[in-house]
Amino acid sequence: MLPKALTQLIDALGELPGVGARTAERYAYSLLRRDQHVSTKIASAIASLHNNVHQCPVTYALIDASESISPLYADSDRDKELVAVVEEPLDIVALENTKQFKGTYHVLGGALSPIDGITPEKLHIPQLIDRLKNDNVKEVILATNASVEGESTALYIQRQITESKITGLSISRLARGIPVGVDLEYADQITLTHALQGRRQL
Repeated sequence: MLPKALTQLIDALGELPGVGARTAERYAYSLLRRDQHVSTKIASAIASLHNNVHQCPVTYALIDASESISPLYADSDRDKELVAVVEEPLDIVALENTKQFKGTYHVLGGALSPIDGITPEKLHIPQLIDRLKNDNVKEVILATNASVEGESTALYIQRQITESKITGLSISRLARGIPVGVDLEYADQITLTHALQGRRQL
C-alpha cells in the first residue's frame, strides 16, 4: 500500500523505544513532506554517530572521538574525591543542569534487572570500586533512579563498597521526596518511604 522506501523508514523508526507504529508513520511522512536537506541532515548525523561518539575509559560517560577522557573528569576544578554514580550518560546532563554538583561521575551502563538479563557483571561496578581506591574518593553519591531496579542497584553497590573495606569513604544517596503538585494518595510506595526517611526538622 505504501512505497517500499517509506515502509522501510517506518519499520526502522518503529525500532526506537517509545515509538509505536502510528508515531513511526507520522515521523516518516513528516520527513517525506519536508525539504530533502532535512532528511539528509538527519541521515548524516545518524551515519556518523557511532564513529564520533566514544566512551570515557574512566567514567564511562559519552565523549567525542577526539577526546581521550571525559572533560568533566579532566577538569582541574572538579572534585575527584566526590563521585556521583548514575545509571546512564544522560543522567549526567540532568545533574549538571542543576549547577550544584562539582564532583565527577561514574556511569554504570544501566541498572540491575535479572528479568532483562542485566546482571552485576554487565555493569561498571568493579571499575567503580577500583576508581574509588585509585582516586582516594571521600564520598560516593548513589544517584540511581527511584525505581525497584535503581534501589536494588544502589543496595548492591553499597554492599560491594562495604566489603571492599575502603577507609575514609562515606556513602550517600540522593534524597527522595514527594514531587511538587502531587497528592499523597497518588505517590508510589518507594517515594513515600524515602520521603519519610528523609524528613527534615523545621
